[in-house]
Amino acid sequence: MRVAGFTGVTDNGDVTDLPRRAVSRTARLATLPLGFAGRTALGVGKRVGGKPAEAVAAEVQLRTAEHMFRVLGELKGGAMKFGQAMSVFEAAIPEELAAPYRASLAKLQDAAPALPADRVHAVLAEQIGPRWRARFLDFDDTPAAAASIGQVHRATWRDGRPVAVKIQYPGAGPALRSDLAQIGRMMRMVGPISPGMDMAPLVDELQRRMGEELDYRREARSQRAFRKAFATHPDFMIPEVVFASDEVLVTEWIDGTPVREIIESGDQAARDHAGLLMARLLFSGPADAKLLHADPHPGNFRLLDDGRLAILDFGAVDRLPQGLPRPIGVLARLAIDGDAQGVLGGLRREGFVRDSVTIDADELLGYLVPLLEPLRHETFAFSRPWLRGEATRLADLRKATTGMKLNLPPSYLLIHRVTLGVMGVLCQLGSTAHFRGECERLLPGFADGE
Repeated sequence: MRVAGFTGVTDNGDVTDLPRRAVSRTARLATLPLGFAGRTALGVGKRVGGKPAEAVAAEVQLRTAEHMFRVLGELKGGAMKFGQAMSVFEAAIPEELAAPYRASLAKLQDAAPALPADRVHAVLAEQIGPRWRARFLDFDDTPAAAASIGQVHRATWRDGRPVAVKIQYPGAGPALRSDLAQIGRMMRMVGPISPGMDMAPLVDELQRRMGEELDYRREARSQRAFRKAFATHPDFMIPEVVFASDEVLVTEWIDGTPVREIIESGDQAARDHAGLLMARLLFSGPADAKLLHADPHPGNFRLLDDGRLAILDFGAVDRLPQGLPRPIGVLARLAIDGDAQGVLGGLRREGFVRDSVTIDADELLGYLVPLLEPLRHETFAFSRPWLRGEATRLADLRKATTGMKLNLPPSYLLIHRVTLGVMGVLCQLGSTAHFRGECERLLPGFADGE
């Protein structure tokens, strides 16, 4: 049994069916929490047997990362969409794992099943009309890029403009929703492990936000809003939307150097510049457009010859009518100033520490401050070793009780995801960025701490 439109591509380019039947996909996804539980139990056993906690935590982290990226990359659909969000944290994986898997993680960000030309034509006829070819001077049947729920073709619009035509896979909606439901059930299993986390509303928000990426008309509205807000911005370029329907989106074609290429082979100047602009976008979107670009993986960004950063793919966008919440800046300032009680009180007010949870303020501050190291210096050199060190520290079984007491309010879900995602990309770039200066200029509450 096949879901229409979903065929896969092997590493050597051969087309193959993917495991997509509900029972098969559910079984594969179920191996993730089961595998994590087994590795954690094994880790506890090793600690009891005398193995150092740091070594145990690193081993659990390594095996979990390997398993997660392999399964999510193979399943595509919603599972791959979740994997793409996770793949920006590649820099946190120990080097002995990251080196052989870096290429496959990069492919996870862009690679996906290719839709055959006849199916592409059928979608275009349905979405644009039977005379869809009259809209284009030419259309390349070979996809230029493919992702989890759609693929992009290069074409020339009837007025002579080069355009990118994004086409949603037939059947992508049901497959995405099915995968998100299964991932949601898996995440709810984390509840007993993290007693401070209220999982139900968080899972609902994640499913709703990822489900929004199926709505290409909504994506077009978001892209137009970004383009209007950044029309004269010296640092950012947003492609114009040419046409939008439920399952087809046509935008200007943008050339430039993909940020992934800069990660792989760019010189330090390009790494620093790309990193600074990505950090600036984190704050400029909410400040100027009242919107947050919520999909910060490297495949969505191009560095142009004029030095601007071109931003692609607006399927995941958070609407922030008041900009970034002021408490983020206030709490960051209190933390780096060492005000433990102020941090704890503020986190309780915002819902990051639930009323029923008891937590030591000084331990909480010690847990959080190392993550804010980039804000304690005028410039900060982001690096894979720094991020790996933080990942190992947070996974240390001796300190895990503090992290397990923290909650993530649904309204902060995408902000949290994007902030960590941007930091992950900066570490992949090895960028030295004036992160603190951007916060002082654009993050409400950070400069004055009140």
